[in-house]
Amino acid sequence: MLCWSHVGDLHASDEDEWDSLRLLSRIAQEIDGNMGRATDFAFLPGDNANNGEPSQYRRIREALEGFGRPWFAIPGDHDFEPKSLANFYAGLNAQNLPLSVSIKGHRCIFLDIVSSGSGGPDFRLGAVQTDWLKDQLSQSESDPERPVVFMHAFPGDLAEGGEALAKLFAEHQVASIDTGHTHYNELLNDGGAIYSATRSTGQIEEGPPGFSVHAIDGSVASWRFKPLDSPWPFVLITSPADRRLIVDRALDDQSPKGPFAVHAKAFGEDIEQVTLSIDDQPTIVMSAVAGALGLWAATVGRLEDGRHSLVVSATALTGATDRDRIEVEVMSRGPSTGGTLKPRPGDHVHTLGAWPERGLLGSQLGPNKNGTIKW
Repeated sequence: MLCWSHVGDLHASDEDEWDSLRLLSRIAQEIDGNMGRATDFAFLPGDNANNGEPSQYRRIREALEGFGRPWFAIPGDHDFEPKSLANFYAGLNAQNLPLSVSIKGHRCIFLDIVSSGSGGPDFRLGAVQTDWLKDQLSQSESDPERPVVFMHAFPGDLAEGGEALAKLFAEHQVASIDTGHTHYNELLNDGGAIYSATRSTGQIEEGPPGFSVHAIDGSVASWRFKPLDSPWPFVLITSPADRRLIVDRALDDQSPKGPFAVHAKAFGEDIEQVTLSIDDQPTIVMSAVAGALGLWAATVGRLEDGRHSLVVSATALTGATDRDRIEVEVMSRGPSTGGTLKPRPGDHVHTLGAWPERGLLGSQLGPNKNGTIKW
């Protein structure tokens, strides 16, 4: 299983007295103290420095000094404000993009969609990077796990080639495309892949600040937002898929057709017990999976066709608890073929809307769409 944390657009600047960096330091401490090696890395999705200035990158590096997990950063349009990414690369000591890294059997692909444009939100992949990406995705077909892509914005925000890019992701069964830019939390399901965006850390238009937690478990992509001031523990159901995140009903871990496994990641110190409840059935005590930090599992017998409420609760020795809930859609006589890509793939029209239990407010308050999308 691949698991990572996402710290949204920082927009680091003295204009807000570096408030985003104080939040970044707190988030880094929270991740180190409560998640540690149960996550594989942290991701900064671009618009790291509000004006792409060396002093802003220096302050970001200082805020991350001593952070205990690997981290990857990509640029956004604000990082490209000087019309160059030289400050971005030098200031963050970032690896050159595009970049492909194998983690837990997944090909993790980090893209630059800003330097081929003219600046501002003129997002473009460019011909050279497009050819490189096609080659990487073709190679990923022989990988043990599905690829994951990291880019600053959704394909629908590209000035050109966005639909072709989303079709490419669907064709190669990319499990998840993780982005920033929107300033609000959002999930998309276009029938070909799951897209996510996490709200800005430094420019806050909706809800409390925090970070998101992602997992890829088999073919299932999961996402949940962790408000910074909410208590620990924190739990994320990673399999099976919630009905809203089903891309291919033919797959058993997306739409179970018989007995199935339930997996959850529980984060926090001194987790004492993790339990599973399905509808009104008796509670099942889950078991910690040996050799997989924070992972808990249980086996469930065959359920009747239809939707079922599945709740996982984690309890710490202090008595503090957290719960995550999904709706599982069982189809024992389901389709034998894969999903169908919807029109305008990779676009905001495929938003899931509000899902408060996962941290999705549905308000879209941010500079990207600013509440204008209707679904």
